[in-house]
Amino acid sequence: MGVIKVGTSSWADRTLLRSGWYPRQANTPAGRLRYYADRFALVEVDTSYYAVPAPETVQGWVDATPDGFTFNVKAFSLFTGHPTPTATLPADLRPADGPDRIRRRDLPSTAYDELWRRFRAALAPIAAADRLGAVLLQFPPWLACTYAARRRIAELATRCRPWRVAVELRHASWFDGPAAWETLTFLREHDLTFCCVDMPQGHPDSVPPALVATADLAMVRFHGHSTAWAGGTKEDRFRYAYGDDELRCWSQLLAELAEQAEELHVLFNNCCAGQAQRDAEKLAGLLDVPAVRAVRS
Repeated sequence: MGVIKVGTSSWADRTLLRSGWYPRQANTPAGRLRYYADRFALVEVDTSYYAVPAPETVQGWVDATPDGFTFNVKAFSLFTGHPTPTATLPADLRPADGPDRIRRRDLPSTAYDELWRRFRAALAPIAAADRLGAVLLQFPPWLACTYAARRRIAELATRCRPWRVAVELRHASWFDGPAAWETLTFLREHDLTFCCVDMPQGHPDSVPPALVATADLAMVRFHGHSTAWAGGTKEDRFRYAYGDDELRCWSQLLAELAEQAEELHVLFNNCCAGQAQRDAEKLAGLLDVPAVRAVRS
């Protein structure tokens, strides 16, 4: 069985900070991350989706965590085709008189390449400390399964190498009948981790939770099953507590998935008032995997 690491998709969201999960003495960003890293060996960096972090900020994350801790980093939204607030780009790379939100086509190639260079420079401290698990390319729900889309995914993955790359697809066409086998084959051929997602079904952006390893790293993200998925706020969409029976069933399925890969990353994204942390702790216990796999030097 491969190594299993369990964690959450945030360590500093506002509802978590208000929930009381952190003790009062963990009252600084570094202190909270240090407290988190004493309980989990894995975390997903979500803030990098909204803006490219400064290298000194990332170095602070490294300094606050022990050897063996792992960061998965979500790619900047512009890279994966999401409309991105122009104000989140570095000032010197913003197009003059541009719209409030931009896409890749609105940015000159030189500026786009420089943005990638800065993204990679931001991740360099994590990679140098051997704490980078994977870069997560989370694509928008409107990215349908086409030859052009596969070519785009491959191109973005090339920009991330030699780091491991995970791909989260959110359009049903990727898994419609024979397309599912073609999708997984494409990911295997490009050594890309398929990011399996547990989420509400029956919605336009719903994809099935296929428990398949397509690279040496397997990944599962848990969104929960909120009834507000179709029209609620972001907080409402992820307001969900996994029941004991659900977690028990998932622990068996994840143990089987871990047999297919060298490493399995399990991340709870139901980040609402500390619920992700509570569910992650329960699942780690059911898997008989210590929540803490890191060792401080």
